[in-house]
Amino acid sequence: MTTAPLRRRSALYMPASNPRAIAKARSLPCDVVILDLEDAVAPGEKAAARATMAAECRAGGFGDRALVVRINGLDTPWGAADAEAVAGLALDAVLVPKIASDRDLVAARAAIGPEGPALWAMIETCAGILALPGIVAAASSATLTALVAGTNDLAKEMRCRPGTDRMPLIHALAATVTAARAAGLLALDGVCNALDDPDRLAREALQGATLGFDGKTLIHPSQIAAANSAFGPAPEQVAWAHRVVDAFADDANAALGAIRLDGAMVERLHLEEARAILALAG
Repeated sequence: MTTAPLRRRSALYMPASNPRAIAKARSLPCDVVILDLEDAVAPGEKAAARATMAAECRAGGFGDRALVVRINGLDTPWGAADAEAVAGLALDAVLVPKIASDRDLVAARAAIGPEGPALWAMIETCAGILALPGIVAAASSATLTALVAGTNDLAKEMRCRPGTDRMPLIHALAATVTAARAAGLLALDGVCNALDDPDRLAREALQGATLGFDGKTLIHPSQIAAANSAFGPAPEQVAWAHRVVDAFADDANAALGAIRLDGAMVERLHLEEARAILALAG
């Protein structure tokens, strides 16, 4: 039996220090809301943001959107308090920055507690890319459910110049998706910083979908539509999926492992793919 894929096309970061922004997030068409205690919050506001985050999470009202909190790293002055704060909250996941080894993952699980929310790991360092096999090997014991590409930090550490095609990062992005798939995890692409360039956003989102990511992390509500479009099945994909499902449902094909459809050979593995597409299409 194939498990229906989760719809995680658009994951929007919102500053945990801004109640008005969080209130707006409850009505936006994103699939994931990430309340951010890390990059979006100034050092002097960390404690207040943590209290606001906890209150907003307890208040709920996020509907069918996944609710995730990004904490500060455990090696920062705020990480331990963040981990303690999220441990008892009803979250879909806690996003942990700069996971560079399986040891980092184990430490995060210990800090939040074995009964705490699932973990999402930011892969945003060179060491993290090289350690991906070990990180995903520890996924089950650490309750890791997603890898999130941190392209800004990774580009900074690599000292590369991604440009509009992100060419220097392609290997790292593909490695992240490959590792996620090997462990049955979600994979989310990094953010696009170009708020005033919708064409670049659209190209980057399509590139992420082509690489195999499930969705894209976002920094502004104006980016949601492009992500939902790029990572949602296209109409022609949905139409193909319906034809495949209908063809295998035909009594004449029920016992066959492969059939001819639209001039191509279609196998049972394509039936699984078709069902996944229809699940994503809703």
